Amino acid sequence: MKLLRIGPAGQEKPAILDANGVARDVSSIVRDFTPETVSPELVARLKAADAASLPALPAGARIGAPLSRTGHFIAIGLNYADHAAESNMPIPAEPIVFSKAPSCLCGPDDDVLMPPGSQKLDWEVELAVVIGKRCDLVSEADAAGYILGYAVCNDVSERNWQLERGGQWIKGKGGPTFGPLGPWIVTPDEVGDPQALDMFLDVNGKPAQRGSTGTMIFKVMHLVSYLSQFMVLEPGDVITTGTPPGVGMGQKPPVYLKVGDRMRLGIAGLGEQNQKVVAR
Repeated sequence: MKLLRIGPAGQEKPAILDANGVARDVSSIVRDFTPETVSPELVARLKAADAASLPALPAGARIGAPLSRTGHFIAIGLNYADHAAESNMPIPAEPIVFSKAPSCLCGPDDDVLMPPGSQKLDWEVELAVVIGKRCDLVSEADAAGYILGYAVCNDVSERNWQLERGGQWIKGKGGPTFGPLGPWIVTPDEVGDPQALDMFLDVNGKPAQRGSTGTMIFKVMHLVSYLSQFMVLEPGDVITTGTPPGVGMGQKPPVYLKVGDRMRLGIAGLGEQNQKVVAR
């Protein structure tokens, strides 16, 4: 099942995609997809609904983030060995964990805002994991039962602020629109093996990133279990799991985004995103 939200920013309606790819309004079943409402039980109710009887939402309408908000937007750094190499950083012995500001969440095709003074705006296609129920001290063997679904994420990064301004990485990771998510949350039964998904990102129509989730250093189930040893993961929390090589910082010489640039990115079975960079 694919969960999405459609409508103008702040006025999105929760929806599912039917077998024909038509978005069906499910606001009669759930008021919105929020940390308070998402759960395996909600997914079961949506699957049991007669999709054909639900109102169709307009084709071509804006797709928002598939969650109204997230309590915690957690990111994993340097989780692909070849990306660590292009970043001139060692392969980590344990997952590198940092946060993105929850306010960076936005729709998959919304404009990406370049902040004033930004010098090194960069792209990162990533597999995101959405938590479906409270997850505390969970084993790797049990981790799958806590996952609501998977989505495409662009971990937009301002490298100067991330790496050259001191302090924590969140400074370069949390700006408004730095967390495009979606177009959908896809439930695990439709995804299959999350470690066998091809991923890509193009900038202005030219290939930048090509990779597979199969080359992650730390796999999805390990990450969910690992994080649950340090914090309680709550429904609606998002974990974005790292990026393959091909980011702008890794080019020789480095190439960074500028106003007017366009990104297109996607992951097999999880859909695509399209963003334009505009001045904030």
